[in-house]
Amino acid sequence: MIRKISGLVIFSAIALAGCRAESQPRPNPPATQETVESPEEAAVETIAVTIQLADGGRHIFNVETAITAEEQRRGLMFRESLPQDGGMIFPFEYPRYASFWMRNTMIPLDMIFIRADGVITNIARETEPYTLDSNVSIEPVIAVLEIDGGRAAELGIDAGDRVSWAGGPGAAE
Repeated sequence: MIRKISGLVIFSAIALAGCRAESQPRPNPPATQETVESPEEAAVETIAVTIQLADGGRHIFNVETAITAEEQRRGLMFRESLPQDGGMIFPFEYPRYASFWMRNTMIPLDMIFIRADGVITNIARETEPYTLDSNVSIEPVIAVLEIDGGRAAELGIDAGDRVSWAGGPGAAE
């Protein structure tokens, strides 16, 4: 009986050690070696984000949300492209100064910084892929919307325009 129990304990310990080894963080491989499922393959859910332009026009993006710390750390890293009206929104619990970099981000992005009242404070346009340079908000923001680089200029999106989404500024409670 003791042999059976000790054998079971040893087997369990080996199995657990194997699981721990698998779950240990791996060093980051070069971006060209990392494979990431596309949003279609991962069945990523999106939400509608509306930008109301100062001239009365508006544009709707369907974006992924980065809510958890892990989702916010990963952001749009390793993506080779974005849908034309796609992107990612990073909502925060409270307004704060935000600083984003492009580590392991393969495509240029427009980073739209959004105040608690939904107004765009500033836009970091066509950010440089792979750089560790910071793109920062000029005042505390409640969210950052990342879209394809150059898209904000193409659509005439600028500081002072308003952004809204379900659960965000200007949303119906």
